[in-house]
Amino acid sequence: MFMENYAKIKIEDDFFNVLDTLSCGQVFRYKKYEQGFLVFSLDKCAYCYNFNGKAIIECKEKDKSYFERYFDLKKDYFEIYNFAKNCGYDFISSCAELGKGIRILKQDKFETLLSFIISQNNNIPRIQGIIEKLCLLGEKKKFMDHEYYAFPSVEKLSEQNLDYFYSIGLGYRARYIKELVNIPNLTQKLESLNFLETNSLKRELLKIYGVGPKVADCVVFFGFSKTDSFPVDTWIEKVYKQDFNGNVVNRNKISDWFVCKFKSYSGYIQQYLFHYKRNKEKN
Repeated sequence: MFMENYAKIKIEDDFFNVLDTLSCGQVFRYKKYEQGFLVFSLDKCAYCYNFNGKAIIECKEKDKSYFERYFDLKKDYFEIYNFAKNCGYDFISSCAELGKGIRILKQDKFETLLSFIISQNNNIPRIQGIIEKLCLLGEKKKFMDHEYYAFPSVEKLSEQNLDYFYSIGLGYRARYIKELVNIPNLTQKLESLNFLETNSLKRELLKIYGVGPKVADCVVFFGFSKTDSFPVDTWIEKVYKQDFNGNVVNRNKISDWFVCKFKSYSGYIQQYLFHYKRNKEKN
């Protein structure tokens, strides 16, 4: 009987806190499992946890390089943390200290786009529930002792009628998703945008029905890995007003303000600020 080979990736956890990475709003396909989390991406799964000063990723041997890239393990996060600590803002320095374990995941473009369209005016448990229902259209897979479903292909989703998307709780977003998956050659079109600079890429994404500025910024950052992007939501707006004494109301202009200051570090700074503000207000 053929047995799967498994890999165990270990790195120092100074700059990789699994919980902080998964819970900071950049990804929705994960669930608590034993001492850590199962993380799902496309048709793949990994078991991730922190233990004894290490961040540990367990996955199938054939998926090892995929998850090394997915968790951005070749990136020097000390350099990002060091920039934030010395950028001239004491508040950002405090945020970086709390959130230095956050890594920016390199996610699939289509999965990211669809997920963030679903995320509009929604809460995380509900977003996760809707995505889990969508994934029932995907292929059933197994990782260790856990069965799960792969993220469905554009083609599989395009076969569903509009009523199906309403039936899984998408509400007004159902039309957005149906229009999205009906775009001819969507996967190839998204890949063709990869070489655009950030503002041009954002303009192209805004042409998609149901994609507004915040969703576009999230997809640019989390799906296309353009770090000179700064998504602004309710938490970031609070940070801007309360901790930077900002008086601009337009969220696009708030985003521009941060990007103008922090350039290619903007996305990382955004995650530090988001994580800090949300966690401090919970406590």
